[in-house]
Amino acid sequence: MGGSHSREDIDLTSSDEEEEYEEDYDARSPISEPAASAGQRDDDLLRTATPSSLEAIDAKLRSLDLKYQHPTAAKLYLHVGGSSPSARWVLDERRATYAFVDKASDDASSPRWFLEVRPGPRVSAPVDSALQLKTNPTQRRADFAAGGSVWALRLPTDAEFRRFGLEYERCIFENTYGVEATDEGRKEVFGADFAAWARPDEADDAVWADAEESLNPPAAAPARDLLEEFEEDAGDGDSIQSLALGALDNSFLVGGAGIQVVKNFQHGLHGKGASVRISGGSGIAYSTPKKALLMRGETNMLLMSPGEALRSNGVHHVDIETGKVVAEWRFEKDGTDITMRDIANDSKGAQLEPSGSTFLGLDDNRLCRWDMRDARGRVQTIGSSSESPVLKWSQGHQFSRGTNFQCFASTGDGSIVVGSVDGKIRLYSKSSMRMAKTAFPGLGSPITHVDVTFDGKWILGTTDTYLILICTIFKDKDGKEKTGFSGRMGNRIAAPRLLKLTPLDSILAGTDNKFHGGQFSWVSSILSNSNRCSYC
Repeated sequence: MGGSHSREDIDLTSSDEEEEYEEDYDARSPISEPAASAGQRDDDLLRTATPSSLEAIDAKLRSLDLKYQHPTAAKLYLHVGGSSPSARWVLDERRATYAFVDKASDDASSPRWFLEVRPGPRVSAPVDSALQLKTNPTQRRADFAAGGSVWALRLPTDAEFRRFGLEYERCIFENTYGVEATDEGRKEVFGADFAAWARPDEADDAVWADAEESLNPPAAAPARDLLEEFEEDAGDGDSIQSLALGALDNSFLVGGAGIQVVKNFQHGLHGKGASVRISGGSGIAYSTPKKALLMRGETNMLLMSPGEALRSNGVHHVDIETGKVVAEWRFEKDGTDITMRDIANDSKGAQLEPSGSTFLGLDDNRLCRWDMRDARGRVQTIGSSSESPVLKWSQGHQFSRGTNFQCFASTGDGSIVVGSVDGKIRLYSKSSMRMAKTAFPGLGSPITHVDVTFDGKWILGTTDTYLILICTIFKDKDGKEKTGFSGRMGNRIAAPRLLKLTPLDSILAGTDNKFHGGQFSWVSSILSNSNRCSYC
């Protein structure tokens, strides 16, 4: 894979063939002289434009009848060789044309805008996150993945490159949200307080200046793929389903064969060659756990094994030292069995408490706290009974509809961040589960996993195609620094950072190239990711 990476950012203008193309581009351009002059005026306008004048630029392009209407000439490159040492970019089409084509249909769920590159067509793909589009202004180049291949378009002028970017941003917005990409449309989608999300170029990103250095990982790398090592130890080939990060010496990887114990180091996790086989339990149906939750000084663990629709009707309580299921608990409210989609600790450090008996639960429209003690405070035990004890709903709220919660996490003080199917990320203070203090709008993709730092200042959300890093810090009207968990941020919000695969990596990763469970590490200040694939 190293060979392909080294060629991914190669300067496509360095070949003799490219220089020859530059010399004869004007002579063979289908654009007439008046249009070329207009294009030059566009270039001047685009060079001097500020982000706030993007709408004016777009209106100018429309008035010149250059937007969406006529295909534009460009050079098209194809990446060949995959991850082999001979991988390289080759010129696929010397005089390709591209256009953003409106394919609106009666089906509201179908994308409207498509990127098409001809002749052929070489490419015809909806404008969405699956393109994994990456731009290189220095080379006037846009790389993207489509049809199982990686392509690179090189635009002839700076003005054309900027025009491509404007068209792409407009089309992906309209495909994602179904509204016109105007100031009114952005306000409708993001709200007045989230201008930084609608126009990240205009946002105050000073908060990121101090973060960039602190988030750089130390220069260390394992000698081999750690997940291969862990799965070999498992013995039966079952893949790792859940990572429980420990704050002490060990972390735990949970799969069908049991619990693999790994050692915490500053630069990551390393296998110890130890495992715990899970035994016992007969009440709640047990299958390969999808979620593991450390508790009681990291000597015990709650395992949730979802059934249908990724929900579970209870949890298994496991003693890690013996590997035995010591209790099985059912979720119940008002005498009726209910399900949970996810569980989390009361707070970031609750797993270190030696006698902790409560934890958080989440379902589509529920956010609550469960207690493993009865109303008199006596800890429930399973004993020899065939009936599972019932967890007590001690606090929480059942929303009427529409929240579509999917994942959550807690801070050091017990505040809660919740990710939703619609992409929203909501922040709840430690004192209330009813009303979110801050609700970040979605960017078009469901949040499949979410994590937060101990101090609540940074949130990491995972989607299938990218990670989203959010800073919650803001200053109130008195100049006091707060986080979005303790106060309403208003319009004092920094633009988020999206972290995604390059087009080349997305193709080399194969068809199952989704991100899984990005989270912050206990043992260092760097970002880690518990993706089961080696590309992360």
